[in-house]
Amino acid sequence: MTEPEDGVPGGGAPFGLIDVAGPSMVPTLREGDQLLVRYGARIRPGAVVVFRHPFQQDLLVVKRATERRPKGWWLLSDNRPVDSDSRSYGAVPDELVLGRVLLRLRPRPVWLAPGRRLERLLLTGPLARVPGLARRLGVWADPDGL
Repeated sequence: MTEPEDGVPGGGAPFGLIDVAGPSMVPTLREGDQLLVRYGARIRPGAVVVFRHPFQQDLLVVKRATERRPKGWWLLSDNRPVDSDSRSYGAVPDELVLGRVLLRLRPRPVWLAPGRRLERLLLTGPLARVPGLARRLGVWADPDGL
């Protein structure tokens, strides 16, 4: 992950742009994707988030928030064979979670932060029967139940 183009993460402007580096979020995100992040946004399970690595805090990382635990957020890669996530460094403290990814801007725009109501419809309602629709709209149903 490269540093935001418009300032220090979590400081000043509530929005920022970051570029993806690495394969850990494939198939959701790929190397070179550009993301719009809302710093300070409320995090909930299923959200794609940006945070400072717990052991190397100058490194920004993008992962999926899977659950809130007593010591912070459990953050996992969408690309499960890549285990450089909470499986190797544990829960990430709240103060290191900087914000939520709202939108992939490049190579083509994809919304990654639907509201709860739309998310529920995409996962349990009639829209759930449309193959791939939930994923295209940024809703992640964990196939492993993790």
